[in-house]
Amino acid sequence: MSKAIMQLDALSCPSCMQKIQSALEKQNGVADVKVLFNAAKVKTNFDESVVSAEALAEVVTKLGYEVQGVKVKQGQ
Repeated sequence: MSKAIMQLDALSCPSCMQKIQSALEKQNGVADVKVLFNAAKVKTNFDESVVSAEALAEVVTKLGYEVQGVKVKQGQ
């Protein structure tokens, strides 16, 4: 498993947080999602052989949120 940490532009409400978490949890290869509302960050554990961090960031972007950066830690 790898870990992706996405920095978002901003989260304006708790329902935004739930919307992102729900969409990412539905992706194949995603094991865990945690959205940090106050920090505007999304942390997810995922299997890189199934899905890429870039694909996960694209899911968030398609929901209407701006991903400012993605850090990936291998083997977390």
